[in-house]
Amino acid sequence: MSREFKGRPVIAGECTVKAVVSHQGVNTLATFQKSALAKKKQVICSDQNNSDIFGKNLTGMGLCLPKTIGSTTGGMVLYTVTALGIHPRAMLFSEPIDSLAAAGVILADVWTDDTITAVDNLGEEFLDYVKDGMELEIKEDGTVTVK
Repeated sequence: MSREFKGRPVIAGECTVKAVVSHQGVNTLATFQKSALAKKKQVICSDQNNSDIFGKNLTGMGLCLPKTIGSTTGGMVLYTVTALGIHPRAMLFSEPIDSLAAAGVILADVWTDDTITAVDNLGEEFLDYVKDGMELEIKEDGTVTVK
């Protein structure tokens, strides 16, 4: 059984990905920095304070989260992992996207040959429903189908 949620496309795109779910704000620097600095082939979440996603592969995944948290470097971290080709394929926000994450996905879209599809305002019900490993089909209009 699948369920559909409608959000606002921040960086529109169409893709099908597997979900990785965080019920708390994701600290982009703590999550991505270790893999980016070591020039790894994938991002393994290094934020020990986020038990939902710590140790999980985020490369090519659909990162489902309420918002990002942390320092002002957050946007540049998202740009950097995209430039390195180790970024999440999509970021799906239950809340309105925060300015740091918005800056990062926009920079990545403008300055790299790749993109992070970003949809916000999917609602708390979305975050309660989606589980790790579920297939997510994302449409350009911000529709996310959880399978």
